[in-house]
Amino acid sequence: QVRVVESGGGSVQAGGSLRLSCVVSGYTYVSWCMAWFRQAPGQKREGIAGIGSDGTTSYADSVKGRFTISQDNAKNTLYLQMNSLEPEDTAMYYCAVDFGSKYTDFPTPLLPDYEYNFWGQGTQVTVSS
Repeated sequence: QVRVVESGGGSVQAGGSLRLSCVVSGYTYVSWCMAWFRQAPGQKREGIAGIGSDGTTSYADSVKGRFTISQDNAKNTLYLQMNSLEPEDTAMYYCAVDFGSKYTDFPTPLLPDYEYNFWGQGTQVTVSS
C-alpha cells in the first residue's frame, strides 16, 4: 500500500525559507514522477514543481528561481526547498506521486493534477508580510 506523507510546513516571515519533505513508501516501481502542488483558500490547485525518476525537473513560473525540487532515492523522499518566500506563497502544499514512465510522454515532468494517483494529506505554509 502506497503512503505519501508530507512534513515541514510552518509560519515564516516574507523573505524566509522552508524545506518541505515528502516520504513515499510501499512501492517497488523503478520509474515515477513526483510533484508539489499548492492550494490557497478559494483558489484552484496549482502545480508548482515536478521531477521525474530520471532527475528532470520543471517549475511553474510563479516559483522559478526561488523553489527547488529534489529527491533522495535512498530515503524515498521528495523535497521542496523554498527560498525568498512571499505572502502569495501561503497555501496548503501537497505532494503527488505517480508510477511508471508516462511522464516522459509529456513536455515536462510537471503533469496535470489528474495524472497523479497518490496524494499526501498536505502541509500548511503561511508567509506573513
